[in-house]
Amino acid sequence: MKLNISNQLSWEFFKKINFSCLKSIFFISSLLYFFIYFFYNFDQISFDINLEKNGINLSLSFLFCVLSIFLNAYSWKYIVNWFGKECKRNNLVSFYVLTNILKYVPGGIWHFVERFNFIQKISNPQIAFYSTLIEPYFMLSGSCLLVSLGVIFSPVYFFFILPLVFLNRKLIYLLLKRLESLKGKVFQVLRLVKLKDQFEKRINIISFFPTKAFLLEIGFVISKFIGFYICLTTFYTNNTLNIVFLLVIFSLSWSIGLIIPAAPSGVGVFEACFLFLVGRNIPQNTILVSLIYFRFISTLADFFLSFPFLIRKLIKRI
Repeated sequence: MKLNISNQLSWEFFKKINFSCLKSIFFISSLLYFFIYFFYNFDQISFDINLEKNGINLSLSFLFCVLSIFLNAYSWKYIVNWFGKECKRNNLVSFYVLTNILKYVPGGIWHFVERFNFIQKISNPQIAFYSTLIEPYFMLSGSCLLVSLGVIFSPVYFFFILPLVFLNRKLIYLLLKRLESLKGKVFQVLRLVKLKDQFEKRINIISFFPTKAFLLEIGFVISKFIGFYICLTTFYTNNTLNIVFLLVIFSLSWSIGLIIPAAPSGVGVFEACFLFLVGRNIPQNTILVSLIYFRFISTLADFFLSFPFLIRKLIKRI
């Protein structure tokens, strides 16, 4: 009896925690950490670059960032297919690419809103909502699987494989209902009625595991990493870099940036986490310059691909 009371009190305390506030605090702390590092090493930082010598490298980094966006878009298409909506044309892919820039808009939900409205026109609200809602979890599962490669450094990394366990037909409903409770703000914006009784009737998952979508998400993270690695090797020519270690740290930092909604596209959080986790293995000034160039290049890739969407939105307002 005492144990039940204790568990109930613990659960009540857990529910009272304001996680949105904690995430905002973590976001602000990450930005402060990054800027402290930046100004502490300011006298050693140089953004000068020889375009004749390094222009090809930066162009390759840009192309891999562009490739990552398309891999992510195709993954979303296969997620929609997995939920039972057959989409043979590539209009889903193009729309995903065009609206990708909206993840930088404060609030962190407007790309979800646009994609929900698009899917709803060709399907039903349930497939539209849940396929849009679950896509970041696919990204998280793919990146965490890459983080689990760190098991060669420490057994603790093995536990990062856990998010992958829920990506199957038996457990996905449980996961979606949990995500649904965390995305109350999205429900308010979409004004979507919760039709729990019709959930399984309106969604028909076609296979036990979403292999294509999941593999594409892994490709997305790896492509992002290659873009970053090219930036890093542009400024750090030492051959002592451990690629597996960097991939693990990159994937973990990117995952943390993904789950902090206060950070648009993980800005600040990813950089701060990478700086903290990489430690003194690479000179701080080199890491800072590489991270800043990579952030600029990856953001430029988003703007480049979303430019037609932004122009169309601007013309409609005029």
